[in-house]
Amino acid sequence: MENISDLSDEKLVDLSVLNEQLATEILVERYKSMVKNRAHAYFIIGADNDDIIQEGMIGLFKAIKCYDKNKDSSFKTFADMCIRRQIMSAVKASTRQKHIPLNSSISFDRQVFDEDSDKEGYDVINAGTGQNPEEIFIKEEEIRDMHSKIELLLSDFERRVLKLYLSGRSYQEIGKLIGKSEKSIDNALQRLKRKLDS
Repeated sequence: MENISDLSDEKLVDLSVLNEQLATEILVERYKSMVKNRAHAYFIIGADNDDIIQEGMIGLFKAIKCYDKNKDSSFKTFADMCIRRQIMSAVKASTRQKHIPLNSSISFDRQVFDEDSDKEGYDVINAGTGQNPEEIFIKEEEIRDMHSKIELLLSDFERRVLKLYLSGRSYQEIGKLIGKSEKSIDNALQRLKRKLDS
């Protein structure tokens, strides 16, 4: 009888499908170097090479599970295709996500209300990071109160100015978007600051 490690890839796949663990292990060992070679050609932001190798191994396991020996390709060709596809899918998924933080963020170092304010983004964020449930509840209440104040005390013009300012726009940009002078924008921000601080 033939030794299991001497069997062809295709026969090992048949055994693996029948839940023969040793056959799967032999296939993984045979194709580990192929996975590593394919992984070295790719880069994922925020991931290391082991993460890419792991994606390649997932592709190999998919190949073992889905290989059809009645097709024209050998297992080696099919496995190579599955490994590449899995790695490429991971690379594409990472590039789709990579610009989200850049497109939806503002600087933590920027003052929250105006240039004379001593509150920066860090101060606002750190104020709500307490682990104490009571502190979290109080902060949520304060945020709700602030939203209520904004709705009750600010005019539509002031709310528009505040929204644009908090999105990172300069006085000049806000003025152009709203059709007002920079001085008018500055006055609106000073007014709304006084209203919200009261």
